[in-house]
Amino acid sequence: MTAPSEDGDGAGRVAGLAGVVLCGGQSSRMGRPKAWLPFGGEALLQRVVRRLGEAAWPIVVVAAPGQELPPLPDGVLLARDPVEGRGPLQGIAAGLDAIAPLAERAYVSSTDSPFLHPAFVRRLADLQAGGHAIAVPRAEGHHHPLAAVYACSVRGEVAALLAEGRLRLSTLFERARTLVADPELLLSDPRLRAADPALRSLRNLNTPEDYAAALRELD
Repeated sequence: MTAPSEDGDGAGRVAGLAGVVLCGGQSSRMGRPKAWLPFGGEALLQRVVRRLGEAAWPIVVVAAPGQELPPLPDGVLLARDPVEGRGPLQGIAAGLDAIAPLAERAYVSSTDSPFLHPAFVRRLADLQAGGHAIAVPRAEGHHHPLAAVYACSVRGEVAALLAEGRLRLSTLFERARTLVADPELLLSDPRLRAADPALRSLRNLNTPEDYAAALRELD
């Protein structure tokens, strides 16, 4: 049995859960910075921060050195990758380091998840609270490490992997106590099943075609 959300009623922000949004990628396949893509009257990064902030707080945005970002709400923190080109593991390290004085764990998201639903964040938080350092979804044959909850206690393992030059997140899952959540487990929560039955929270926008399709779906 998994632990219930700490807010008590399954809605609102989960006590002790922060949010990290990684936006330092090069967006090479998209051809332009994803953080600035217009989506539903706001920039994509603003949308993800807003949606994540309904379930987790504080929020830290991790950007590349010198990267320009759209305006963010008051209280959102900004961290910078100390080194470019080291992938999401470096971003997770920077985000967890920024969050550690403020919260015990964080939901980590990419900036290109326009359909992220707060109920999905709460469900992953519930699963991770059942005695695991990490709760990561696995769907359509692969893990989704940028839609997962990480305890700040994994910072030591993350730092060790970075020092060794081992940047694959799957290696972190092997070292830390990790719950891999398949769609059946995720959707066994009736609140998530009602809010996001197709698990659109896991959708990413990697190409202009993905972006155009998501805009049509939003309309």
